Parts: sequence; structure tokens; C-alpha cells
Amino acid sequence: MAFTIAFFGTQPYDETSFNERNKPFGFEFKFFKGHLNKNNVILTQGVDAVCIFVNDTADAEVIRIMAGNKVKLLALRCAGFNNVDLAAAAKYNIPVVRVPAYSPYAVAEHTVALMLSLNRKIPRAVWRTRDGNFSLNGLLGFDMHGKTAGIIGTGKIAKILIQILRGFGMNILAYDIYPDHNFARQHQVVYTTLDELYKASDIISLHCPLTEDTKYLINDYSISKMKDGVMLINTGRGQLIHTTALIEGLKSKKIGYAGLDVYEEESEYFYEDKSDRIIDDDILARLLSFNNVIVTSHQAFFTKEALENIADTTLNNIKDFINNKPLTNEVK
Repeated sequence: MAFTIAFFGTQPYDETSFNERNKPFGFEFKFFKGHLNKNNVILTQGVDAVCIFVNDTADAEVIRIMAGNKVKLLALRCAGFNNVDLAAAAKYNIPVVRVPAYSPYAVAEHTVALMLSLNRKIPRAVWRTRDGNFSLNGLLGFDMHGKTAGIIGTGKIAKILIQILRGFGMNILAYDIYPDHNFARQHQVVYTTLDELYKASDIISLHCPLTEDTKYLINDYSISKMKDGVMLINTGRGQLIHTTALIEGLKSKKIGYAGLDVYEEESEYFYEDKSDRIIDDDILARLLSFNNVIVTSHQAFFTKEALENIADTTLNNIKDFINNKPLTNEVK
């Protein structure tokens, strides 16, 4: 019998890309639109592996039930794994694999798109010209050349972003608990403390994983240390920013711009069409009311190349598991 994989939180593009890339593998797929949680984990009965995305929940209870259903492997089709109880997975001997780098170029390029759109007020300019208003009042931007970008986390995505921003002629400050000094020398990056980064940066971009140490890294206290009018960009994980503190920073003008591809309570909204409903999340609705905030729906990864890489890496992770090969992308 074919190895069976249950996919949760799927969209039409997931089905298309995985079905196309599955031809050499011959796995059997079951696609479920709902996010994995304790209420639908019963759907994992009779499958060999479960594949989830960023807004699915694989907590201890879900993993316990999956183990009882004889699920052998949990495959993440994303890089982050903060939605998985790794201790529970280890307890029930369910390996967890992920896609560590589906397209760092896609995320870095989207990060720059947010910066440029906010700086040059592209959305507002487009709305105006479509309405026949060609005034430039209120559209004033700034030269990014010569400004300072503070990059928190210097993994693959951040390194590509840094090279793009260096091409703009920006100065780069960086913070990482594991600094890459060789890269820093090659690209004129200065590693510094978080306090100094907050103080000196015109633009701050978040590229660190979500852990207990980084949860709400951006809060009232850290915002108070930033330059007045700073631009804050988050294409990492929503809970890196305390959203209420962000809103207060926007209201006080301490934060001049915010570009968010993620939101800490995004699972009820992102990847879904809610255009015919009132947004009953008051905090999200407040964010969307600011004309100096751009929110995109966790789409930074969303390129053709990234979808192909996600499918290929996920399916190869599963193939390695079946063949008892080392799991190079296992999360311990």
C-alpha cells in the first residue's frame, strides 16, 4: 500500500504543487482545508504521516492522539516549528521534519517590498491616481541610501536582505546570538547589542525564530529605546511583536511605519477570504486603520519557486524517513 499523508490547512495552490511534485514519489495524499487541532485530529486515523503549516496546532494533546492513531511522522511544510510540542513528539517517538529554507530570496524580497511601499507610500499613491487625484501632498518619502537598517537575526533570509540593502547604500547593524563574523566582514555589517540597534536604526527588520526568549521581543520597553519615526518590519513570526505595544507606538508617533506579513493572532484570518464579514478582532481592525501600516497575509514566502521547494523538500523528508535514512531536516 502507498504511504499515506494527511495535509492540514491546505489551499488550492498546496494541492497543485504537491500533486505535481509527487509524481516520482507515488505517495497517497489526503487534503484537509481546516487547521489541525484537537477537534479534527480524528482525521489522522489511517494515515502514515501528517503534514502541517504555520497555523496548525500540534500541541501535546494533538500529538498524543496522533500517536494513538499510529501516525509515524510529522512533516512541517514551513521553516518555523513553534506550533509543535517537540517534547511530546519525542515522548511518543514521532519524528518532526521541516523545510528550513524554501526560498530565502522570496522572503527577503518581500521584506524590501514592504520597506519601499511604506517609505514611498505606494498603496496611497495608487488609490489616489485611480481616483484621478495626482497630488503629491502626503506622499513624501526618504532616501534609503545612507540610512541605517537594524537586522535582528542573521540567518539565510537576513543575509540576502542585507546584501540587497547594502546595494541601496544602507548601513547595516545586526544582532544575533550566533553572529557570523566572516559574513559581517565581507558585507560591512556591524554586530551590536539590541539596545544600540534600537537606538541607531532608521529601519528595524525581524528575522529571528520565535522562542521563549524572543516572544514579544518588541514591546513597550524596546520600542521606547527606538528612534522617533522608526520603520518596523516583521516577516518572521507574529508573536515577536506585542501588538498592543505596537499600536501605542504608532499612536504616539514613536513608530512611523509598520510593515507586517505576520500577526500574533493570524490563524483565524490569514489565508482565508473574510471580505464579506466584519473583522471582529479589534486589535487587527485597529492595525488596518493606520495609513502608515501595511499588513500582508503571511505571503512573503509565496513564489512559484518557493512552493516547488516546499513540496520537494517535504516529500524528500518523508522519503528519507521511509528508507531509514538520516533526517537532515529533523527538528530535535
